[in-house]
Amino acid sequence: MSEFALEIKNLSKSFGSTKIIEDLNMSVRHGERVAIIGPNGAGKSTLFNLISGQFAPSSGEIILNGVSIQGKQPHEINRMGLARSFQITNLFSTLSVFENLCCALLWSLGHGYQCLALLSSLTDVNEKASAIMHSLKLDAKRNKLANELTYAELRALEVGVTLGSGSQVILLDEPTAGMSNSETAQFLKLILDVTHGKTLLAVEHDMGVVFGLADKIAVLVYGELIAFDKPESIKNNSMVKEAYLGVTP
Repeated sequence: MSEFALEIKNLSKSFGSTKIIEDLNMSVRHGERVAIIGPNGAGKSTLFNLISGQFAPSSGEIILNGVSIQGKQPHEINRMGLARSFQITNLFSTLSVFENLCCALLWSLGHGYQCLALLSSLTDVNEKASAIMHSLKLDAKRNKLANELTYAELRALEVGVTLGSGSQVILLDEPTAGMSNSETAQFLKLILDVTHGKTLLAVEHDMGVVFGLADKIAVLVYGELIAFDKPESIKNNSMVKEAYLGVTP
């Protein structure tokens, strides 16, 4: 097995003459939690789109668990062990919490895509869905439709659906956006619990979440990685203070 879960080498992305990501290099170890921060327009979502196969890079390479994902489609990358949540909740709104989790588990447990009516007969899917639901503290919402959940519950379910792929590398795009302070604190604990042992990359604006979550912080400014280090070092980095935190050294 490769030393790194994810390696990004000389990665660049341009749309026409506009450079969004420029010559980015970053390596993330297995089990490491990385927060990606930067001002609006820094290229954070574009980076996630490149890693998950939504966009093809203009140049450079992305390596997942020692294997290049060059030219792979998003579903192929997912089956290689990487799953992603999005800023906008992406669930089956008229299915229940339990049914959403079951659907997410079908492929990873070797069932392909079954008719929803057959889910009740799949013991392994039902047991795994129940376990994920319990870890998300959504047991009481088992039969609630996704469109009946609170915003925080929706985000928790989305994390569960992401985990349902069985992937060891997880990308979370602004997981706490729109939450109250109390919801954010609870959700941070949930993320730490349910992603334990997995490799996690999270785009996040809430600095309390960033410093509570990350083993390392990557700072993007205008598509360039200006710092990638442990939280304490990032706090004291003069370039970060100037470019992101708005503090002149």
